[in-house]
Amino acid sequence: MHSPLLESKLYLPRNRQALVPRARLTERLRRRDEVRLTLVSAPAGFGKTTLLSALVAERPGRTAWVSLEASDRHAITFWAYVLTALERAAPGVGEGALALLRSGQAPIESVLAGVLNELSVLPEDVDLVLDDYHLADGPEIQPGMAFLVEHLPPQVQLLISTRADPALPLARLRARGELAEIRAADLRFTVGEATAYLNDLTGLDLDAAAIATLEGRTEGWIAALRLAALSLQGRDDTTAFIEGFAGDDRYVVDYLLDEVLDRQPDDVRRFLLETSIADRLTGPLCDAVTGRSGGKAMLEALERQNLFLVPLDDHRRWYRYHHLFGDVLRSHLREERGDLAELHRRASRWYEEAGETVAAVQHSLASGDAEHAADLVELAVPALQRERQEPTLRRWLDDIPNDVVQKRPVLAVGFVGALMSCNEFDGVGQRIDDVERVLAGPTDALVVVDRGELVKLPGAIETYRAALALASGDPAGTIEHAGRAIDRAVDGDHLTTASASALAGLAHWTGGDLQAAHDGYTTTARDLQRIGYIADVLGCSITLADIEITQGRLRQAQSTFERALDLGEGLRGTADMYVGLSRLALERNDLDAASNYLRRADDLGPAAGLPQNPYRWRVAMARRQEAEGDLVGARDQLDAAERVYVGDFAPNVRPIAALRARVLVAQGHLSAARDWIRQQGLSMDDELSYLREYEHLTLARVLLAEQARGDAIRLLERLQWEAEAGGRTGTVIEILVLRALTQGDIDPLERALTLAEPEGYVRVFIAEGPPMTSMLAALAQRRPDWLYPRVLLDAVRRPTSQAPKPAGEQVLVDPLSDRELDVLRLLAGELDGPSIARQLVVSLNTVRTHTKHIYAKLGVTNRRSAVRLAHQLNLLTR
Repeated sequence: MHSPLLESKLYLPRNRQALVPRARLTERLRRRDEVRLTLVSAPAGFGKTTLLSALVAERPGRTAWVSLEASDRHAITFWAYVLTALERAAPGVGEGALALLRSGQAPIESVLAGVLNELSVLPEDVDLVLDDYHLADGPEIQPGMAFLVEHLPPQVQLLISTRADPALPLARLRARGELAEIRAADLRFTVGEATAYLNDLTGLDLDAAAIATLEGRTEGWIAALRLAALSLQGRDDTTAFIEGFAGDDRYVVDYLLDEVLDRQPDDVRRFLLETSIADRLTGPLCDAVTGRSGGKAMLEALERQNLFLVPLDDHRRWYRYHHLFGDVLRSHLREERGDLAELHRRASRWYEEAGETVAAVQHSLASGDAEHAADLVELAVPALQRERQEPTLRRWLDDIPNDVVQKRPVLAVGFVGALMSCNEFDGVGQRIDDVERVLAGPTDALVVVDRGELVKLPGAIETYRAALALASGDPAGTIEHAGRAIDRAVDGDHLTTASASALAGLAHWTGGDLQAAHDGYTTTARDLQRIGYIADVLGCSITLADIEITQGRLRQAQSTFERALDLGEGLRGTADMYVGLSRLALERNDLDAASNYLRRADDLGPAAGLPQNPYRWRVAMARRQEAEGDLVGARDQLDAAERVYVGDFAPNVRPIAALRARVLVAQGHLSAARDWIRQQGLSMDDELSYLREYEHLTLARVLLAEQARGDAIRLLERLQWEAEAGGRTGTVIEILVLRALTQGDIDPLERALTLAEPEGYVRVFIAEGPPMTSMLAALAQRRPDWLYPRVLLDAVRRPTSQAPKPAGEQVLVDPLSDRELDVLRLLAGELDGPSIARQLVVSLNTVRTHTKHIYAKLGVTNRRSAVRLAHQLNLLTR
């Protein structure tokens, strides 16, 4: 389903013909050190792309180029091109950002924030060029672009070519001196440049008067001069031609194109007109559209003649017409033929046979054959959903008439799924009702292309009703519809049973029925594995293990993570499994293993993590640092986790803010912890629920720290009753520990140890410090035959991890200086380049110089690799 044209849009245009030197413009573009945005804005035919491609050709390896089209108006498509281009220009930048983007679970600002931080410490500059930006500019793109422009680091230069000014804060940038502008008046050829083009490059040998006339008549418009040069080739009456040259820009182009087209051989003229319907051209496609052979040779000949053909790769396979030239060709084609449907039908058939459904649908729609377009879309729905391309489906909903969709239940349900995946719920219930009404009617009125999907519709419809109920806050309705979906799913429809089971599991989880939630997700994971959705199986494994940990089943959680890892190393989600294993290792007080798991997850890179992994990793690291007594570092990690937080449909039962409040209590900052309680509206008399159980437990810790023991005991008793009723043994163990500390009574502690011993809990006890150590000692005296209390006391006494090597023991040929180590430690956090400079009270250039030296000494090329290696070499310890 992916187009082979993706690469061509990231291709840096090569100016194959000689160019007129334009030093007055290139010098302006080179002097842009303090500029965020360079805007090249002018109508068609003014040489915008040529100017930018000539500029960036001076350093092609540091240029991220994207040639935009109207199909790039959708945010995911647009940003996918931008992020891919940036990663190629600066390898390692934004690793995993594409997966986060395509997941649809993070706002574009969150996706861009991580990429911008990576860019901010690059030792070299990078140019990001968005060519023909006007084609993609729109409401979906504008918020992300505004964020990008506002937060661009100094070493990234954004250059935009456009026919219309973009919806960006140009006035503010202009007032700050952060905008460089090249307009039509700047791009027009001067008399000297026109002379160089007409005489030196095209060899016309015109006198000064003729050149001045042409330059005046065209007002330096490059496209018009180029067309005039083509028309003048081999002409004896140059003076008469130039004297008769008149009219405004539009008429000039029409007149000159008439001259150019009329002088082409009939076969060339016909080829130019007929193939102008296609946005991109390749030999076999041209053959299909024209009905003649020789398309590849014709394209190569047109390129040699400089007939407004732009190559899109280095292999002479794909081309496009100059936009202006293509516009006028299509205008002439409509005038001469009127009906272009047959040409579009031929193009659609070629793309369909090539397996390029997206382009096939576009040409089918252009041919006016909405029925065939609907056929193609219906067949494409399963693959597009599997590849998370629902925005493409959503776009076609606007293009295919409603009366065509309504009689096609399979297509209509596919569009329902696309709308819901794009968080558009208004009217979806009515669409589902319409489908059910059509299905209940005469079967001969139905139009179905994919019969295999028709039998799945009853289950799919109930699944979408379950999702609607969940989105509207109706967990009971979710469970009811999910049950119906499972009952109505046909044999072998594992996707429906998996989806419905997951929705039911979410509803049960939200309500605190963890066993029912676990049963649902177990079914989901099993059926997803059957149909090969392995990354989703790993996502389910996180949920299953979270539930198992809350139920107090640490060994089962360990098995869940390990079974998921057995599905394949390096799969998307693998990093999350290691983060989960680190959590279990930490609970068993194996801090070395916890660190190793976290390092392994980091080594895999973002591409091996699900969208939530960046914040999960930081939360796990915060707990690891807290276990070592580094409470400041733990808070920093939690702050960083909050900045990259990405939610999903799962209930947020352990909010980062509550974790931070616990660290504040451990630091003795009770007033700050009390501020958090007020912000959350928490009180000991609240109605208790599983969703807020962790927050109320945190409140109990604050009450205990404030010596409000009576209030703490009453709250803990209520929490214990709720947790026991819900089978949340892991929570019960913590509650019993807090009750023992609050009441000064070892009886609750004895029960907590009885529950905890089979699973090997350690840190839930020893993390409470000296008061717990005294109580464990008392329990060991009461129960001298019981080994477990002594095991915990031994854990208190023995070191929890190997001492890290001091920074002076670096295993580097050229050790890092103290200042470079300072920069490296800050690179390991979330600060961008300017923030690091402010922290160290140095200039940004100094930070960039240190960063360049760090990369060279470590033998890496990007921030992530530097931090990863620093962890391995213990360079981040003081």
